[in-house]
Amino acid sequence: MDDSLYGKRNKKGDWAPSAPLESSALWQWPPQPGKWLPWVVGFVWPWNAMFVLITCLTWWLVIPEPAVMAQLQWSWVLKLFAWNWLGLLAYYALFEGLLYARKTQDRRFKYNGKFPAEQPSDVFWFKSQNIDNFIRSFFISIPIGSAVEVLLLWQYANGGLAALSWDTQAALICAWFPLAMFVQELHFYAIHRLSHTPFLYKWVHSVHHNSVNPSPWSSMSMHPVEGLMYFAVALWVLVLPAHPLIAIHLFTIPAFGAIVGHIGFDRIELPAGASTQPHSYAHYLHHKHFEVNYCDNGSVPLDTWFGSWHDGSAEGERRMQERYAAKVARLNTPKT
Repeated sequence: MDDSLYGKRNKKGDWAPSAPLESSALWQWPPQPGKWLPWVVGFVWPWNAMFVLITCLTWWLVIPEPAVMAQLQWSWVLKLFAWNWLGLLAYYALFEGLLYARKTQDRRFKYNGKFPAEQPSDVFWFKSQNIDNFIRSFFISIPIGSAVEVLLLWQYANGGLAALSWDTQAALICAWFPLAMFVQELHFYAIHRLSHTPFLYKWVHSVHHNSVNPSPWSSMSMHPVEGLMYFAVALWVLVLPAHPLIAIHLFTIPAFGAIVGHIGFDRIELPAGASTQPHSYAHYLHHKHFEVNYCDNGSVPLDTWFGSWHDGSAEGERRMQERYAAKVARLNTPKT
């Protein structure tokens, strides 16, 4: 495919799409009902539909009977951990292998003109972003998320958490699947803004932002504290009545969904001249500019409401620079 038909590349080799990003059609004013159905279809397919499928497969193939989970036994705990670890490894390696190792579409549609392997740096373990990101994702973040998942399932099995019943409350359980998408975005926005406060950014979140040029391995490359904050979205079942299946889903969404914003390509080329858009540009702009697009205006336009939205346009750039200038002015104002 010819990426010049969809965007332009600057002198550094960085590519950007021509069209500015759009927020959720559900919140546009004046209302545009003709956009609602296409937006809903795009929001559900393929990513969120895939997350629901993975959750159901986990429930059917891996999760034992409550009587077994009532005891923290290595048999079922390690089985669940292995399922999570190997499944995520296969999933992430598919994108990393095709786009970054084999370079099946070279640099077409790649936002940053360089590949991480071409940019060794002392900020990474072994001076390698790929090695650093892989270790942090698969030996820190995934074990932390799996531990949260195990503890919640154990609590459900012991009656420590009230569980909705399939016999009498099946509709509520099913309603949790779309609700979980919103809960994830609200939770991520809250902890992400918190992570950008000076103390947490310096000592915690900066680890993730070392990857200015993110790739799939970067998706869950985090400090352990941030990894716990990130997967704490599953703890919403402590305050909102749910079901063990939903606890699994609230692990699945952040674990498998993190890759969406870190692919680093605007389009993934498919056979016969087709392509698919992972919608990763908004989060790429966050890695590039640091203080924009904290939740990418997914289902709820929180970045628009709180003044941190950057749609990739010249106007978005102007607004961002104005915020930077105002912030610098505040920091330089003498305290009385």
